[in-house]
Amino acid sequence: MTELTVGTDAAGGATAGRVGRVPVVSGFARWPVEGSPKAEGKALRGSVPRSAHAAFEADAGRPDALTAVEESNQGRIPELTPIRVGRMAATPFAFLRGSAGLMAYDLARTPITGVGAQICGDAHAANFGLYADARGGLVIDLNDFDETVHGPWEWDLKRLAASLVLAGREAGCDENSCRAAAQDAVGAYRRTMRLLARLPVLDAWNAIADEELVSHTDAHDLLGTLERVSEKARANTSGRFAARSTERTDDGGRRFVDAPPVLRRVTDAEAMEVAASLEHYLTTLSEDRLPLLARHAVHDVAFRVVGTGSVGTRSYVVLLLDHRGEPLVLQVKEARPSALVPHLVTAGFAAPEVDHEGRRVVLGQKRMQVVSDILLGWTSVAGRPFQVRQFRNRKGSVDPAALPADQIDDYARMTGALLARAHAHSADPRLIAGYCGKNEELDEAMATFAVAYADRTEADHADLVAAVRAGRIAAEAGV
Repeated sequence: MTELTVGTDAAGGATAGRVGRVPVVSGFARWPVEGSPKAEGKALRGSVPRSAHAAFEADAGRPDALTAVEESNQGRIPELTPIRVGRMAATPFAFLRGSAGLMAYDLARTPITGVGAQICGDAHAANFGLYADARGGLVIDLNDFDETVHGPWEWDLKRLAASLVLAGREAGCDENSCRAAAQDAVGAYRRTMRLLARLPVLDAWNAIADEELVSHTDAHDLLGTLERVSEKARANTSGRFAARSTERTDDGGRRFVDAPPVLRRVTDAEAMEVAASLEHYLTTLSEDRLPLLARHAVHDVAFRVVGTGSVGTRSYVVLLLDHRGEPLVLQVKEARPSALVPHLVTAGFAAPEVDHEGRRVVLGQKRMQVVSDILLGWTSVAGRPFQVRQFRNRKGSVDPAALPADQIDDYARMTGALLARAHAHSADPRLIAGYCGKNEELDEAMATFAVAYADRTEADHADLVAAVRAGRIAAEAGV
């Protein structure tokens, strides 16, 4: 039973340790409510003015682009790192996507309020998307949590804002539109946090249903794009992937077909090791999910290269078939330590105590999303931590670097609102709303930061491209 903590006065009667007729229960709030989180947030402006968030200047000890990329490649599969470098060298926005650790170094040296939340750690504009809920309906939210930690809420918001400037530039938008997108994202975050602060906690927890998101953020110009992405997402299933990536076997099952370098078959020993790891994975799931997986048989395992930031990590797809031969594909993806961890102490936050990196990723994801994949879990393969999730779970995403100017600001407002909702699950929205305030001071400051950081990223990208051309680092383009 949960421990009950009770305070008593000199006569033995309950004091502040009692709520009405019952003692205060550990893990729950006290009553009556003490203090004002909104006032506490507002008071933080005295030590960290909102205008201070405009500041960015690279310090003398900052790693150069080549050093940062080489350091982040440590521990990855060597033959795959040229693919990662090639992808990062494609555009400045792509460089940003692969350099969460470098940006964390920079952010740790910018003004920080000290208010913590469960943060994505890699909340750039391409890490929001559609996916299926338990009943097959589509939801939209943050969808990448490899770097998630408890850290400064500002880091996610600044990364989002800077990424929108870079995406807008890549799309050919003028500079005013790029800056406006960054400012709109911060404004939507601020207004959404104020809305959540005014709601009952349970309502705030589930606020801004996806069907209300467009209206809430005034993103009506984006509707056509979202509908097209939704249509593609509904067809993005395990069945479609299996139809393209597998072939029939003599026993009526299926197996993966080599499609190098992205998909390749693995040795029998490696396949057995990955398959055997699923036994531990089952222990990390809610028991009500087990009958679902018990009706599927494990048929094959293949290695599959993943997205820009994760290229070179170990990632497998596991083919399951039900009694009718219908596929369900799981992704077993290596979980490395968050790239943000080395920089948290500099920012005044404690480094997390992590017993399993896959567990860190899964629990961080569940803390931030309203609805998560019902098959999220974790395991270990050959002593390395992995996360496990559904593959091609009707996933879809908007490419922010392909949006026209009249849509990128809509997309910015939508992602800013989603980020606020995600942060409000772990941080008190009254505290953050109190700091952010009613006017646009924070919006304008962070937009200034975003433009400056986009300029820095373009310079970093140019340095990486020069290093590739000079033969100082290998890159494989177009993969």
